[in-house]
Amino acid sequence: MAYVITEECTACGSCLDECPVEAISEGDIYVIDAELCTDCGDCAAVCPVECILPGE
Repeated sequence: MAYVITEECTACGSCLDECPVEAISEGDIYVIDAELCTDCGDCAAVCPVECILPGE
């Protein structure tokens, strides 16, 4: 399952450089492309507000 970014996202950019497949898109709230996400969890590990969670 792909990771998801919740509405608590502050768009700080910490996760962008961590994604090895560039599955994260910028915006007011960042979005993870489920088709590209490899479920590695690197983005969640660096999120300062802990808003990146495993998908269900």
